[in-house]
Amino acid sequence: MLIRGKLTRINYNGTFPKKINEVALLDSFLSRSGKILQDWEPVNIYYQRLKTALLRYHVIDKAGGWKEIPADKLIKYNPGDSALLIKEIKKRLQISGEYQGTDIGSYYSAELLPAVKSKQRSFGLKEDGVISYALVTALNIPVKERIRQMLINLERMRWAPQEPEPDMILVNIPEFKLHVFQDAKKLFSMGIVVGKSANGTVIFTNQLKYVVFSPYWNIPPSIVRKEILPAIRRNPNYLSKMNMERTGYSGGLPVIRQKPGGNNSLGRVKFIFPNSYNIYFHDTPAKSLFNKEERAFSHGCIRLSEPEKLATYLLRDQPEWTTETIGEAMNASKEKWVPLSKEVQVFISYFTAWVDNDGLLNFRKDIYGHDKKMAMQLFE
Repeated sequence: MLIRGKLTRINYNGTFPKKINEVALLDSFLSRSGKILQDWEPVNIYYQRLKTALLRYHVIDKAGGWKEIPADKLIKYNPGDSALLIKEIKKRLQISGEYQGTDIGSYYSAELLPAVKSKQRSFGLKEDGVISYALVTALNIPVKERIRQMLINLERMRWAPQEPEPDMILVNIPEFKLHVFQDAKKLFSMGIVVGKSANGTVIFTNQLKYVVFSPYWNIPPSIVRKEILPAIRRNPNYLSKMNMERTGYSGGLPVIRQKPGGNNSLGRVKFIFPNSYNIYFHDTPAKSLFNKEERAFSHGCIRLSEPEKLATYLLRDQPEWTTETIGEAMNASKEKWVPLSKEVQVFISYFTAWVDNDGLLNFRKDIYGHDKKMAMQLFE
């Protein structure tokens, strides 16, 4: 567990001193009294936003929640279509507050479209306005389950910094997004690819110190053992084909690295915030992965959809690094390390429920199972 206000690494497998009855906790939020409320009430804008949304969902739960909408996996309804399911969608979105219209007929009207898009964004789905099975599945998650999800994320937010650094980079793994903040305001965001569940990206914070152009990829021993050596046995020319080279031996294994170039697995640039987990940001030649809604494919490091944009931002106060010199360094045949004139805090987080700056309540899938483990330890 963490000391409030000083974030090191979030340990979601830790134990809690006392399990909490979630019904009693919700009641304490509503009455604004009791020891439990005092223990759970940090000064954190994200916490306050989510708590407000939680109380709204508590009211919905007390009123009976919402019923499941039966749907075929092949459904696909666009504006102008008619179906009984559309009528149920309108009722469902009325309950959660996205649809303000009075028409609850079976016609997909222009009035319904913004409500559908808003809900798609809230679940991290493509905002195309198409009523799909994925959307209905997310809508069907019971209100009680969403309440529990919010309580779990409120607990995480208790241990986040009450006043984050004004300039920082925030990665939210379940959202598959990286956000850059300057002067405490979000400057830009980009899509990311994170570690697949078996190689889950670690949750921690550190300082970003270096931009590395045209990097070597020093292949971890586990990948050499499980992937590279079998590939060499199948094809003796594998290293040459993949622009790799053997630089020595360690612990009985060859030490292998991939040279700079267009097929380098780290792409044209990487970003180093030194840590014992060997996690960093980097470019990737596999750009097609960013077209997917769920992007847990890497070995643990974080791939960026717009690495050149991040490099330009980080080097903005170092005049020798112009758009032209950055482009040249990214396409060089030699690796170059560039220390930042000002280090930037990186916060690798795991939030599956939050309210964004536009006031939209967001939910994401628990891709690493952290919510499930935390619920077992947090609740009675």
